Amino acid sequence: MRILLAEDDAMLGDGLRAGLRQAGFQVDWVRDGVAAERELSSGVYAAGVLDLGLPLKDGLDVLRELRARKVETPILVLTARDAIPERVLGLDTGADDYVIKPVDLHELAARLRSLVRRALGQLQETIQCGNVALEAAARRVTCRGEVVALSTREFDLLHALMRNTGRVLSREQLEQQMYSWGYEVESNTIEVHIHHLRRKLGSELIQTVRGVGYTVQREVPAA
Repeated sequence: MRILLAEDDAMLGDGLRAGLRQAGFQVDWVRDGVAAERELSSGVYAAGVLDLGLPLKDGLDVLRELRARKVETPILVLTARDAIPERVLGLDTGADDYVIKPVDLHELAARLRSLVRRALGQLQETIQCGNVALEAAARRVTCRGEVVALSTREFDLLHALMRNTGRVLSREQLEQQMYSWGYEVESNTIEVHIHHLRRKLGSELIQTVRGVGYTVQREVPAA
């Protein structure tokens, strides 16, 4: 799951990026409000973590502009501004969650997963499609009740498809959700991972829509 981190404090930002990556997120990091607004407008992020005290453009102005432009990306405000009126203003301006620094990284990761679930209309942490169940927090996949060992990228690809159940995602969309800045992706990488997932989970789970991309349906057809 790819997220954007907007934080100008170098030490804090580095720690947050490392901790969120360890929790399974792909993290892009920007350090000013102009960059945060530009990247969050791109539509490639599952969620954003937004500091308010950013240089060039205050985080609250970034949030206000994004919501005025109908950008619906879930945004968690992470800030030292802890007065109740400031919290109310942040939430009323369009923040989906408002968290005071410092924050435990496990809690931050859980809040981000919750934001994404709500944005997709999913009420539970476990996603079930046919005989396959995926638990995002534990990064655990079972098929017919048996745990299936997946590589990091295989899990990320399956998670992208299953949290978008019923939608067809192109190879480019999948790459955008799976890889943060700095990764070089070979042209057949997605196809290779799809092949491995079908071998491990059954050929019926991931369906190819020719010329468009791949999809997973809630009710998986029998093989």
